[in-house]
Amino acid sequence: MTAAGRFRQLSHRGRGVLLLPFLGVALVFVLDRASNNPDVTFEPALSAGPALAAVVSNSLWFPLLVGGVTIGEAFGIAAEDRTMSASVHTASVLAIVLITAIGAASVILRNRQERALADARLVSEVAQRILLRSIPERIGPVRAAVHYAAAAAHARIGGDLYEVVQTRYGVRAVIGDVRGKGLAAVETAAAILGAFREAAHQEQSLDKVATWLADSLGRALHENDGEHEGSDEEFVTLVLVGVGPDAVVEIVNCGHPAPLLLRRGTPVRFLDPPSNVPPLGVLEPEDVRPPILRLPLQEDDRLLLYTDGVIEARNSWGVFYPLAERVPDCATAETPALVLDRLHEDVRRHVGHQLGDDAAMLLLQYAPLPASAAPAPHRSVVHPRVSTTQADQLPLLDRGDPRE
Repeated sequence: MTAAGRFRQLSHRGRGVLLLPFLGVALVFVLDRASNNPDVTFEPALSAGPALAAVVSNSLWFPLLVGGVTIGEAFGIAAEDRTMSASVHTASVLAIVLITAIGAASVILRNRQERALADARLVSEVAQRILLRSIPERIGPVRAAVHYAAAAAHARIGGDLYEVVQTRYGVRAVIGDVRGKGLAAVETAAAILGAFREAAHQEQSLDKVATWLADSLGRALHENDGEHEGSDEEFVTLVLVGVGPDAVVEIVNCGHPAPLLLRRGTPVRFLDPPSNVPPLGVLEPEDVRPPILRLPLQEDDRLLLYTDGVIEARNSWGVFYPLAERVPDCATAETPALVLDRLHEDVRRHVGHQLGDDAAMLLLQYAPLPASAAPAPHRSVVHPRVSTTQADQLPLLDRGDPRE
């Protein structure tokens, strides 16, 4: 690479910054010339030049160049002051050489660390695209958006999970939180998501989807037993949501924070489960029989699903983020994506720094297509009908178990 090419490579840090070492060396020369005391020399201060060069540049040649220029000036000052044979000159030159070598070595090590970090980020991005796939803006009668922030400073995936799929039974979504962090949490999240993507298409009843996920989680934990510390104590909290063509939403909650219903003209409402069910991994898979909460939907109703990283975000006073109080202001945005962007920024302002836990938010807006544009329902599926009158009269339609 030519010198001009190397200089362009450094330009991302700003060419003005690269002039600082030379300005420092020039300043030492000016101070030495301005000194009227022949017994005072500023030559030892020249060692700051190569040290500063290693800070402002990522190229190996730059601190070497500054070091060479600095040594030349050191000899010039010594010749002018007639201190060429003095010990201070010898010590100054040795210090410049040593600092230049240390600066060059630090540049090499820093470049290696940055390359390793870039590779890790690339792997993280690829893993995220495989594990946490992007969600289309519209899925059947639902407009959807997701926002995910990992707690690790340079990570893009963690223990939170989400997914939205279109099935023959309607639109189905999941959001969950794996206990713990690190590789073990990511592997557990991958097992849950893989099972959901299969079970959502195979099981007609949403509670049976939860049983399927519990069984897959049990196998995953058994396979990872011994590989990761604490894997035998892992569990997963999650919420399953199904939006059918009959304008009724079904919700199954396994130890997860309750979703929020955002409906025009009404206060924000927590959709608490009919009865408390422990997270997956606590009970045996065959004992996982969560009840189904059913709710008739109105057009433009929004369901906010989130993980505890949102509601447990605390400010410097230890106050948790008041989600139910803040979300109405954020929900005035037109699209689900804008709502989540505003909500995330509000959480960040509340905390004042990066979140200390993984935080995922999924917003589903019921926006059915016109009858002429809607696809015909699958013939093999029989859906119960809920009249408009019934929907208006029943704020919560059914809290029972569909197998009863």
